[in-house]
Amino acid sequence: MKDQQGSNRITPGVIAVVSAAVVAVGGGVAWVTSNSNNSPTPPSSSQKITQPGQQPSTTQPGNEKTANIYWLRPKDKNINLVPQPVKVATAQPNQALEAAFQSLLAGPTEGTDSTTIPKGTKLLGLKADNNEVHVNLSEDFTSGGGSSSMMGRVGQVVYTATTLNPKAKVYIDVNGKPLDVLGGEGVELQQPLTRESFQKNYPL
Repeated sequence: MKDQQGSNRITPGVIAVVSAAVVAVGGGVAWVTSNSNNSPTPPSSSQKITQPGQQPSTTQPGNEKTANIYWLRPKDKNINLVPQPVKVATAQPNQALEAAFQSLLAGPTEGTDSTTIPKGTKLLGLKADNNEVHVNLSEDFTSGGGSSSMMGRVGQVVYTATTLNPKAKVYIDVNGKPLDVLGGEGVELQQPLTRESFQKNYPL
């Protein structure tokens, strides 16, 4: 009988172990509860999530330039070179001028302005660098028309080529060779050409 009572008795050591277990469990529950209350609120749909080390994305607007192409417009007894602005998106330095020349060679689409550049003339190459513009045109550029027609088309090329840099020097090639003589009348073309030299030596 004494042995049974002794075996049912809880010793102080057991009490200590049980107490420690209760404290540990209680503390764990309190830690979980505390951390759940302090957890960050999930971002709403209007908030943008940025991963660690990730830069916020920004949209870069396309570079856009305004270039002028030049048409011919009669005035009194003379012919004037008149600009038409065109906006072009550019990623490379020569793209604005290339786009302007493509529009020039396509010819006017409306209004009373005209061109003496022969239909079918193609831009074979264009390079703008160090205040110089090199324009390479197909052989169609030299076909048809007298000296006045030639002067008009050269003026269109010179002024369009210098739209972004009015002081630039222009070199005109036809099929890769410098254009030295204009038309059947044999008008000599002194290159490089500038707006100033064109107005002085080749008045329209």
